[in-house]
Amino acid sequence: MNTTDKTLRASTLVALAAAVALAGCANMSEREQGTAKGAGIGAAAGAVLGAVTGNSSSAAKGAVLGGAIGAIGGNLWSKKMEDKRRAMEQATQGTGVDVTRTADNQLKLNVPSDISFDTGRADVKPELRSVLDSFASGLKDDRTTRIRIIGHTDSTGSDAINDPLSLSRSRAVATYLADRGIDAGRIETEGRGSHQPIADNSTDAGRAKNRRVEILLREPEAKG
Repeated sequence: MNTTDKTLRASTLVALAAAVALAGCANMSEREQGTAKGAGIGAAAGAVLGAVTGNSSSAAKGAVLGGAIGAIGGNLWSKKMEDKRRAMEQATQGTGVDVTRTADNQLKLNVPSDISFDTGRADVKPELRSVLDSFASGLKDDRTTRIRIIGHTDSTGSDAINDPLSLSRSRAVATYLADRGIDAGRIETEGRGSHQPIADNSTDAGRAKNRRVEILLREPEAKG
């Protein structure tokens, strides 16, 4: 088999493995999808080397090894994080809090202004307390997960007002969690003022969306 044929065969293997991985994801959880996709891509990559060298035995072994490695790499979203996501979705149902998985495998709670803070204030509203209580309850026995809290404002007012206000809001949430048994050393706080809007600040609805607090959970990085 010449080099062109080998390259074509390798490309076909990659496409086939990717298609199989994606087709099998329809009824899977996010964690299972990550494993399947990683395994498919890893298997293709492992097979490519054997295909290009023309060694069918190497291709088969490479596919198995690549699939195993890919499955591990694709399964960065652990069962623990998936369980936390589902629990927080249930706990925040009907509150307007958006619970998502980020591209870098963090669990993100986007808390809108109508349940978080009054305009110009950093006092945690009663509507947010029930959400934070559920959040803290699910983390009391978890000593490793890291928490990052980011406060945002709309564009009304100057940076001199908005920047410290957004930080005060994130710190208020951190204090509330710490008072409920979460180790303060695991919590990071940031205030980004009006610098990262997610909606149009020229409308009331847009400004309301921009006045928000984001709470992110991530697992600690593995140490080599």
